[in-house]
Amino acid sequence: MIAAHAPLPETTSAAAEASDEDRALVGRLLRRDEAAFLALVDKLNGPMIRIAQSMVPSRAVAEEVAQETWQAVITGLATFEGRSSLRTWVFRILVKRARTRGVREHRSIPVPSFVDGGEMPEGPLRSVAGGRAGPGIALPEPLRQVLTMRDIAGCSSDEVCSVLDISETNQRVMLHRARVKVRAALVEYLEGEP
Repeated sequence: MIAAHAPLPETTSAAAEASDEDRALVGRLLRRDEAAFLALVDKLNGPMIRIAQSMVPSRAVAEEVAQETWQAVITGLATFEGRSSLRTWVFRILVKRARTRGVREHRSIPVPSFVDGGEMPEGPLRSVAGGRAGPGIALPEPLRQVLTMRDIAGCSSDEVCSVLDISETNQRVMLHRARVKVRAALVEYLEGEP
């Protein structure tokens, strides 16, 4: 069993191996290059929070999961073997932590998610964007995760398959189903028809 503070081991899935740029970045991070770490955080933290939001009840919890993930990345960086891209490796750690946290908090009453400092508006996107409660699209968690990673966080198909440990075919089917549900909810919302 993997310790709660340890990152996930890398898998040999369809995700691309680490590039020379990734390996150079890991070298800088291992030498405690603060500028390199801050650049990586700037690049990945937003997508990490959006992905975590699809698995936990609130943005605040998603931010905590992202912070815990960064701590695990720092702790486990020496174990990075380059069998996946650095981004995929970080996202795998994030997803494991978010799933664990989501299960732990599933009985909690969700605090409203906040977008740009304001409360998430009522409507069909509330459930997709990170809230488990509220009106709108009640996407099952696996569909919400795939949709969030592909269409919101901008992950590649290979990354989604590797991070969520699903097949390419399954990823395509789940993405299609999620998009169909979101599209239908938007049409209903915008046209005011059931």
